[in-house]
Amino acid sequence: MITKLSNLFVRTLREDPADAEVPSHRWLVRAGYIRRAAPGIYSWLPLGLKVLEKVETIIREEMAAIGAQEVRFPALLPREPYEATGRWTDYGDNIFRIVDRKGADMLLGPTHEEMFTLMVKDLYKSYKDLPLSLYQIQTKYRDEARPRAGLLRGREFIMKDSYSFDVDDAGLEASYDRHRAAYQRIFERLGLDFVIVSAMAGAMGGSRSEEFLAVLENGEDTFVRSPGGYTANVEAVKVAPPAELPIGDAPAMQAFETPQAGSIAAVVEILNRDLPGREWTGADTLKNVLFMVTEPDGKKRPLAVGLPGDREVDAKRLEAAMEPAVAEPFGEDDFKKYPELVVGFMSPVSLDGTRILGKESSTKIEYLVDPRVVTGTHWVTGANVKDQHLTGVTAGRDFTADGVLDVADVRQGDPAPDGSGPLALARGIEMGHIFQLGRKYAEALGLKVLDENGKLVTVTMGSYGVGVSRAVAAVAESTADDKGLNWPLSLAPYHVHVIATGKEVEVFVKAEQIADELSARGLDILFDDRKASPGVKFADSEVMGMPIIVVVGRGLADGVVELRSRATGDKREVPVDEIVSEVIAVAAAGGLQAG
Repeated sequence: MITKLSNLFVRTLREDPADAEVPSHRWLVRAGYIRRAAPGIYSWLPLGLKVLEKVETIIREEMAAIGAQEVRFPALLPREPYEATGRWTDYGDNIFRIVDRKGADMLLGPTHEEMFTLMVKDLYKSYKDLPLSLYQIQTKYRDEARPRAGLLRGREFIMKDSYSFDVDDAGLEASYDRHRAAYQRIFERLGLDFVIVSAMAGAMGGSRSEEFLAVLENGEDTFVRSPGGYTANVEAVKVAPPAELPIGDAPAMQAFETPQAGSIAAVVEILNRDLPGREWTGADTLKNVLFMVTEPDGKKRPLAVGLPGDREVDAKRLEAAMEPAVAEPFGEDDFKKYPELVVGFMSPVSLDGTRILGKESSTKIEYLVDPRVVTGTHWVTGANVKDQHLTGVTAGRDFTADGVLDVADVRQGDPAPDGSGPLALARGIEMGHIFQLGRKYAEALGLKVLDENGKLVTVTMGSYGVGVSRAVAAVAESTADDKGLNWPLSLAPYHVHVIATGKEVEVFVKAEQIADELSARGLDILFDDRKASPGVKFADSEVMGMPIIVVVGRGLADGVVELRSRATGDKREVPVDEIVSEVIAVAAAGGLQAG
């Protein structure tokens, strides 16, 4: 197929879009692949659609290889199924809610577990119908509070979501493993450097959960890995608690003066000055941070988090741990409701043993602590008195937490939870997420089948998502350079960009002849036949990013044309009568078999 650039619906831009934050956003807009319609919402132009369709083809082929069948659900959905599973409320402000002319509540689908479950319930009744895997590639909607980075975090996006249905847990495990292997093949074919990491299930629910992350510096996800093979999204890292210590060995609790020491650093400085004999650090202190938690139904409750003073609460870990509720730091008005709390000197206990934080305290503020705060560990913390702190405050003796909340920041060099070595932090883009949902949705919606003994059993499910539009951005992100996009042959809108330069008629005739011959061999060709300067044409070829570039110009008089590689920037002269066979060879070396 040949497309003449003079006829192509495209306009390249010389300036970056004002809201571009990452290379993929910048170049996809500048090269004429997508256009912004509204914050977090993009229109796809012909070039972008061709890449998107190639990503979809790869996904469909790998889904077919594991026996999954494609369906298509509407994007506009009724409230009732989501009410039954609790997600109408749990999603909070993250879904688009609509009221139709008859007053019925609807939503734009963020994901379709409920609809798949109801469809299978409607059609299948026996264990003989299972296992079953269904999938769709469809537009999804989530009302992101801060849409950004182009296609990487939008309010409208294209996703492949598939679901497995099995009679028992062994069947679910097998379905999960098939999807996991298929995802590995998909991301390998997309040419992405990716890792598989343990992840949080979030609003999806379920047990086992893993993410596929494209390893990229501009990724918004942080993950960890160890020399021994431990990998996890930073939100899913579980700190291994230390061994408990004998309470009898703990020092007595004592107060000491800390005038104007409202920070951990100031407290440590006073400790090392006034209590010599050892080196005090922030890790010896217990920091108490307060949040106001808003449940999906709008109800609010206070929460105090105790953690070592050298750590901070990681906002993303907190968000993942609290989902679907939302936690915000205490504001001035919140503190006014609890006048007994002394800001900067807060404590779970006072010197006289009165409990300050916790459900059984006078404040009734739930108190959750970091996993490192185990029985017998002793800490320096506030005295809940201005300009005073306490030493020897011992967990299990002087205070008891209401539970554990693992939300402290994870740092480079922290020990891996499984003992496999120090953690290294890296950045990535979430490309896929797979879950063992279990029976959550089947139970909520009554999906049961008769087993081989004629007994009704609840079906167990898996859920498997791939960000299709995000994949386009991730590949662009991983391959673009400072000149523009740089597609691999398997995803490029066109395999070859033929450029005619100069004004001579013979140049344009020969360029079109070469384009025709390459097209006849099965390659997709973009032919730049415009009456534009060579500089403009070369700049556009770089920004658009087709992998193979053939330049027909003044060298034609000497019987040669120029062959360029967009990926390497290499260029060489090739005899004009050998250019077709040479391009075919280059394409074959890149994994593309032409006729």
